[in-house]
Amino acid sequence: MASRISIKALEFLDSCRSLTELYQIQAHLVITGLLQVQNPSFSCRFLKLCSQHCDIQYTSLVFRCIHFPDTFSVNTVIKAYACSNVPDNAVVFYYERLKDGFLPNSFTFSPLMSACAKRGRVYLGQKCHGQVVKNGVGGVLEVQNALVHFYSSCGLIGLARKVFEGMDERDVVSWNSIVNGYVNVGELVVARQLFDAMPCRNLVGWNVMMTGYLHSNNPGKCLKLFREMAQRGLNGNDTTIVIAVTACARSARMKEGKSVHGRLIKEFKDLNLIISTTLIHMYSRCGRAEIARLIFDRISIKNIVCWNAMILGYCIHGNPKDGLNLYSNFLSSRLVSTGKNHVDSLVLPDEITFVGVLCACAREGLLTEGRKHFGNMSDVFGIKPSFAHYWCMANLLANVGLMQEATEILKNIPVDSNLPLESSLWSELLGSARFGRDVSLGEQIANKLIDQDPENFWHYLLLVNIYAAAGRWDDVTQTKERMKKRGIERTPGCSLKDLKEIVHDMSAT
Repeated sequence: MASRISIKALEFLDSCRSLTELYQIQAHLVITGLLQVQNPSFSCRFLKLCSQHCDIQYTSLVFRCIHFPDTFSVNTVIKAYACSNVPDNAVVFYYERLKDGFLPNSFTFSPLMSACAKRGRVYLGQKCHGQVVKNGVGGVLEVQNALVHFYSSCGLIGLARKVFEGMDERDVVSWNSIVNGYVNVGELVVARQLFDAMPCRNLVGWNVMMTGYLHSNNPGKCLKLFREMAQRGLNGNDTTIVIAVTACARSARMKEGKSVHGRLIKEFKDLNLIISTTLIHMYSRCGRAEIARLIFDRISIKNIVCWNAMILGYCIHGNPKDGLNLYSNFLSSRLVSTGKNHVDSLVLPDEITFVGVLCACAREGLLTEGRKHFGNMSDVFGIKPSFAHYWCMANLLANVGLMQEATEILKNIPVDSNLPLESSLWSELLGSARFGRDVSLGEQIANKLIDQDPENFWHYLLLVNIYAAAGRWDDVTQTKERMKKRGIERTPGCSLKDLKEIVHDMSAT
């Protein structure tokens, strides 16, 4: 009888495909007492199912119901923590288990190091590295790969290289991790040398190297590498296509972008949302908003990124009035895609949307409409204006002759709204509306504020932002050097969100 119950339980575990089935299996294991039995066939397999279908709290609760958890069970929970939104707890859990007599193995440390890398926890990661050495698993390939990834992710490329050089055996993961580490710290020459030295490359390595060129504002080299990959007969994935099309957009290579688009049409019946959005961005940036709109109209399920791409395409690169009309349509649209499910819900604008809308108003000199949208940002949608929005409003006011009010806006930007703009993409958005292409007014205001209060960090940052919006990167560098010489530093405790992350997410998704 007991044997029949055990066999049946194992069959349930093997056939489980959903959360509902998992709950039914758990009820069966609790009733029969199999979950408490020291039998890895049940506890380990059930715990692994929990880590796949449930959140970390549920998985942890199930683990604590197992009277005699083995190494596999502990490793399963560590991996679950590493993949969760609380990866630091993987380290806490590990040390708790050590107190209970847990003996780790090589499979313990890969997810543990990954958890430390996820949040850049250098101290915790180095403690775990000590545990690797202490437990004699420092020579295991998977553990070494995890260490290279950890140090690379934390920007400690010297330590990552030391681990990499000390490896007796390397696989494609080892090479990809060290190349990605050098890409992350901006050492693209070394990254390319390592990439070229790789005995075997996979798609991940090609994408990493192309992404490095793209993010370092070198779309030409990115596309050259893309062409080399194609010549070798390698087919890229969605990530590859997004990188290549984005590179075409940034370098205004519409001919090459159209070639990639044509290949996609031949290979795929329908393009996914991410690729379609990237194509919209590319055609818009190349001055062909009408082609971008054709792609946009074919997308049945649109998310905020897709709407933003087309609205900005009109507002920044095309006809601003078309962008404002599309924005009105956007507000009335209720169809949004969430993963594979279609849900009726209001698609709300975000701060990127309003940069486009306010730029359109500035370009067209629509003062009343611009004031309305600027007010609606916070009053209706709860979006706090950033430097970008104040900058657009100042431009709008200046364009309609209200120079004094424009000056007052720039002088009175709240310090927590004055954000860094060190991004060529962001300067492109703001550059279409900058006092009739003349930044001298903003420059004069910022310099006057610095003269009045030469120790104020925010006045210097305003000047940096103004130069960045104009694409005057040499002046940005000189202003930073000026700050450094005067010992001007950011106010301690201030939390600033980097706008280049916002724009990068918009263009890369």
